[in-house]
Parts: sequence; structure tokens; C-alpha cells
Amino acid sequence: MEEKSKPKFETVMLIDDIAVDLFIASRNLNKHNFSKRIIEFVNGEKALNYLREHQENIVMLPDVIFLDLYMPVMDGFGFMESYDKLSVTVKNHCKLYVLSSSCDAGDIARVRSDNNAYDILEKPITRNYLENINPD
Repeated sequence: MEEKSKPKFETVMLIDDIAVDLFIASRNLNKHNFSKRIIEFVNGEKALNYLREHQENIVMLPDVIFLDLYMPVMDGFGFMESYDKLSVTVKNHCKLYVLSSSCDAGDIARVRSDNNAYDILEKPITRNYLENINPD
């Protein structure tokens, strides 16, 4: 019997208002053994509250955050502005990736100019994306 390898990351946070997108992303993360635990939020505000609550407890922080760009309540850009005000612990521990179905050059440039965002990726999350995200 083949032993399952250890996941690449301990915890991943998914932030997306569309249930189907959350399901697909979660399924792909599990299928490719990307993380041990997945935390899901349907808007940026709830995700920020979680990060604020646990910002000095690395064990509770996600290693990777996948953030949808366009959502009601708080969109990805609003999340990134508030995320920048969180502790250095959070920003040093979490790798923030923005997900979007938008191919708008302005959105891409705006995300890439954010010091906290590692990259902007087109939905859905694919095996190739996951293989290129490595622990540091």
C-alpha cells in the first residue's frame, strides 16, 4: 500500500463569494495534496476578522491565502488594503495570491503593484499553479 505524502502546506485560506468556485478550489487543493487544512470564507471582511483574531498565533494562520478579486461586502482590493495594516507576523507568514476570472490589464497591474500579493492567477486553481507555489 502506497503511503500518502505529506501536504505541501499546513493550512490554506480560500476567500470567494461563489460556492462553486470554493468547491472547485477546495477539491483541487485536496486532490493535489496541497494542504492539510482548508479554511473557507465567503467575503474578505470575515477572513480579515479571522486573521486579526489570530495574527500573533502562527499555528492558526494560513500559509497561503487565495483571494477572489470581485466579491460583495469587501472585494479583493479592499481586503488587500486592510491586510496591509495587519501585523508583520501575518504578512511574513502568509503568502497571498489573488484569483480572478478577469483578464483586465488594470486589475493585473494593480494586484502586481501590491507589496503583499505574490501574484494574480486566473481561476480556477490548477495543478500547475499549485506546483509553482513553494514553502520558503
